Amino acid sequence: MSAHTKEPTPGAGVNATWNYTLGSIVFLFVAMDLIIILDLLGRFSETRSGTDLALVAVCSLAAAVRIRFCWFLRDRRDGALPETWWTVALFAPALVAWGLAFVAPETALFATVQLWLSGVLWAFFVRWRLRLVALALLLGVVVTPVAVHAAQGIPQTSQIFGALSGFVLFYGVMLPAMLYASLWMWRVVWRLDEARQLGAELAVTQERLRFAADLHDIQGHHLQVIALKAELAERTMGSAPEQAAAQLSEIRIIAKEAMEETRSLVAGLREVGLQSELENASEVLTLSGAACTLAVSSDPAAPEAQRVLAFAVREATTNILRHSNASWAAISLTDVRGGTELVVTNDGVAGTPERAGGGSGLVGLRKRVQAIGGTLDAAAGTERGSEPAQHTFELRVWIPEGGST
Repeated sequence: MSAHTKEPTPGAGVNATWNYTLGSIVFLFVAMDLIIILDLLGRFSETRSGTDLALVAVCSLAAAVRIRFCWFLRDRRDGALPETWWTVALFAPALVAWGLAFVAPETALFATVQLWLSGVLWAFFVRWRLRLVALALLLGVVVTPVAVHAAQGIPQTSQIFGALSGFVLFYGVMLPAMLYASLWMWRVVWRLDEARQLGAELAVTQERLRFAADLHDIQGHHLQVIALKAELAERTMGSAPEQAAAQLSEIRIIAKEAMEETRSLVAGLREVGLQSELENASEVLTLSGAACTLAVSSDPAAPEAQRVLAFAVREATTNILRHSNASWAAISLTDVRGGTELVVTNDGVAGTPERAGGGSGLVGLRKRVQAIGGTLDAAAGTERGSEPAQHTFELRVWIPEGGST
């Protein structure tokens, strides 16, 4: 499997949503700026005042920077501002316009609103608590020129601007709410896409874990059988060379099967056969010297149930071979309580379930069983009626009908 994974990218729908959000936000600013700049140009055409011309220039520059600043909203995080010089560029022309409001009372409202527009946009890059404080302080600064002129009794608007004053005030007050609504919707879509990406990464991780578990099941079982047969061949090499040769031949076949199953696993084509696993378990346990009885009266139809039960048979067999010196073993598969129950018992373990092969293999098996609604019990005990007392270990797996609850 490749060690590199492709980074998930936003879907086309996410990009389309951002384009729509950006367009709506830009429109909010452009609509206000166009109205203000066009009326300021109309006033300049009448007055030919240098102050009015300067106000047109700084308002146009402030509008252009605000539009560019909107692009940073896509990847914004609370408390993460763009580069400092962009913040300076955002506020510099707006502050100049605010300063001109002190010397141009007729246009004070349109001049001071530039600082409000830039400040509202900037506020959405800081944490929400600081945002509220910043907007409140900003509002106090913005209205200062208007308040000064009002206190001095100086007329602040001409008839041309008076008709738009109410609109500018209403639009300015509503701008934070409109901007918040647009960004909230974008944030929801962005988080959903982030969840989609995390889900894709999690699916890859789960598939890797499944592959690792399947590889452990396949190779662990085959290697245990190979080790057992190699030991038998070594013991019989001198006394029964023909039997030893047969064991070596079987080792070669098992090794070949292990390679083929590993290739099939990589290709995702391997299917675990429950009946084959039961028969193989009985044969291997018998070869190890344990008298094995096999009683099968159930055959679950659900593929996932067969898969998990086959893994259970393989894990139980491997644990008996690896951790015990069993003289007998019993395997049964029956219909119980509306499901299928597998019971594997042997007499080769004395002690607690943790000592009786209760390692990572049983932990992984328990997770597989529980994932489809089943239960797993592993317990050491004493066989009833035996003299002397025989210690036993029993693995009991129950799978509901259909393979899940």
